[in-house]
Amino acid sequence: MKKYLILLLVHVLLVFPAVAGVYEDILHAAEQNETDKVIDLLRRGMDVNTTDAQGNTLLMIAARENNLELARFLLDNRANPNRRNRYGDTALMLATLRGHEAVAKLLLDRKADPNTPGWTALHYAAFENRPRIAALLLAAGAQVNAVAPNGSTALMLAAKRGHLEMVRLLVGAGAELNEIDSQEGTALDMARKANHTEIVEFLQRAGAR
Repeated sequence: MKKYLILLLVHVLLVFPAVAGVYEDILHAAEQNETDKVIDLLRRGMDVNTTDAQGNTLLMIAARENNLELARFLLDNRANPNRRNRYGDTALMLATLRGHEAVAKLLLDRKADPNTPGWTALHYAAFENRPRIAALLLAAGAQVNAVAPNGSTALMLAAKRGHLEMVRLLVGAGAELNEIDSQEGTALDMARKANHTEIVEFLQRAGAR
């Protein structure tokens, strides 16, 4: 029995560095957009939902790096589109944050959830002024009046940042004009404080108080 345990320990010590090396290789390849290498390692048995130290899956990395080919392969092979990293971000949120429209569309087509608890992809789209991605999110059922952990709606973020096109899109999608943030007031208040005159005038015409 003792001899068996010793042999088992030796085997583990020999195999572990090789496994760790492959793990590092696949993450590095994904980050460098080395799609063929990632696919090869997956076909050799690596988990399609492999994550890095921050909880980013291969799909999240592909979304962040705008690697549409790899994202499609991962989804075709049952990668989970709704996994969240340690910061609460999904692949869809990362694609939105970076403005990668084609990847965001692919993820939505593959049933990525636009309505994650807390921050959502629509909040990111409003903050970064990604109206084309915001339109995709809304068409996929994104909740236009979702409130972020800091109390902001997408409309508030867009108004505060001065994104007129985004404000128009959100209002057209039924954004609540008079939602109040306890610290900064309404979207109209925020636009006024930031001196975004066109947005102030638009919101007033739309019925904001």
